[in-house]
Amino acid sequence: MANTPKAEIAAKIREAGERALAEAEERRRLAAAKPALPPEQGGRLGPEPTRYGDWEKKGIISDF
Repeated sequence: MANTPKAEIAAKIREAGERALAEAEERRRLAAAKPALPPEQGGRLGPEPTRYGDWEKKGIISDF
């Protein structure tokens, strides 16, 4: 029964899934080991204008 095409396909899918989970765990471990970025010095207050749009500051855009 283990040599049937469906069993072989299922085994390959299971192996690929286990490999993907191991790779994801390794990426999470490496991401957790990275030091956090320092806070910005002298940046503008509030949300990032490039993310939320320039209309927050009365529609005035600055050269940033």
